Amino acid sequence: MPHDHDPRVLFAAERTLLAWNRTSISLMAFGFVIERFGLFFDITKNDEISLFQRPLSFFIGVIFILLAIGIAFYSVSQHNHVLKSLHSSAIPPGYNIKAGMLLNGIIGLLGISVIAYQVHGFL
Repeated sequence: MPHDHDPRVLFAAERTLLAWNRTSISLMAFGFVIERFGLFFDITKNDEISLFQRPLSFFIGVIFILLAIGIAFYSVSQHNHVLKSLHSSAIPPGYNIKAGMLLNGIIGLLGISVIAYQVHGFL
C-alpha cells in the first residue's frame, strides 16, 4: 500500500501540526511572561535594574512572540503542503482536514494582538 493512500499519514501530519501549535502557544506565553517581568522591575522602582531592564525584557519578549507567530503560520503552510501531497483515499469521508490549520491561524492572529497590546503598553 503506497504511503499517500494510508490514513495514518494524515493523522501523523495532524499530530505534528498540533505539536507545533503547542510549541507556538508555549513560546508566546514565555514571551509574554518575559515582557511582563520587566514591567515588574519597573513597578518596583529599582533604578539600577529598571534603567535597562524594561526595554530589554520588552524586546526579548516581543521576539519570542514573533517567533511563535512565525511558527504558527509556517506550520499551517507546511501542513497544507502535506495535505496537497495526499491522495483523496487517505482522507476519511466527512473528515475536516482544515480544522487544525484554522486553529493555528487563529493562534497566529492572537499573537499579533498580543504584540499590539504589548507595544501599546510599552509606549
